[in-house]
Amino acid sequence: MRTLYYSHPDFLFHETGIGHPECPDRLRSIEKALSAPEFSGLIRQSPPLGTERQIRLIHPQFHIDAILEAIPEQGEHYLDHDTVLSPGSKQAAFRAVGAVCDAVDKVLTGKADNAFCAVRPPGHHAEPQLAMGFCLFNNIAIAANYARQQYQLERIAIVDFDVHHGNGTQAAFYNQPNVLYASSHEMPHYPGTGHPAETGVGNIINVPLAAGDSGIEFRQKYAHIILPALKIFKPELLLVSAGFDAHKDDPLASIMLVEDDFKWVTQELMSVADHCCKGRVISALEGGYNLKALAASVAIHIKTLMTDIE
Repeated sequence: MRTLYYSHPDFLFHETGIGHPECPDRLRSIEKALSAPEFSGLIRQSPPLGTERQIRLIHPQFHIDAILEAIPEQGEHYLDHDTVLSPGSKQAAFRAVGAVCDAVDKVLTGKADNAFCAVRPPGHHAEPQLAMGFCLFNNIAIAANYARQQYQLERIAIVDFDVHHGNGTQAAFYNQPNVLYASSHEMPHYPGTGHPAETGVGNIINVPLAAGDSGIEFRQKYAHIILPALKIFKPELLLVSAGFDAHKDDPLASIMLVEDDFKWVTQELMSVADHCCKGRVISALEGGYNLKALAASVAIHIKTLMTDIE
């Protein structure tokens, strides 16, 4: 498979302060893992800066302006108790948007089969008018609307296996039947959304997991709920909010997945994409806060993206 890997030094300059879990070392640990010889075939891409026009596909101008005006000249500025801005945040956030939109361009024009965007800050908690949960702009939601606008796609699916519910992505598409949003997440847990009764116009699928659940429960719920729904929906593009904080060693949650569970879900999503949308998958990094577990999980996710589905 022709797999693109998007990364950029700008992502390291979004500083969140000492002790913050969403830190630049997350990407350094991933880069170290991907230096192994088995990743020599990975096609490395330097993403362009995204544009305000792209961000406005999800967020109103006043939200963009509020973020930019709050960026400090030095030090850190807290938008809430855990969402931080630093002098490098604008470049990082715009570069993250540029990465996912460029991945849409490359994959939908046949220049690559799939892509992984190792971006910071993450995005799935960012609601159209609210930055929260470490997130400023909703990268994966922007990618979905960019694909809809630029390539006239009628059906896009977003699968979110981050351990936290992607309230921002759900809010962006709650009343839009052309975008299917399916999320597995620990409940009750931050941000408090993601109940199965939250179904939008039939396009929202929330699959809660309980603290202590392992890969057994995770795989069963994907096999019985999310994967069948994807096959019925038949997306023309599959987007993935790839958070790895459901790993058993992650400090911010209590789900007990291991690396092989991320391999399995990646294979299953690729199989759906292979049948529905010519294998077109674009994955963007969300959470994952144990550096060793994050690096190992991302590595197996990308290695699976690089492997042809039998």
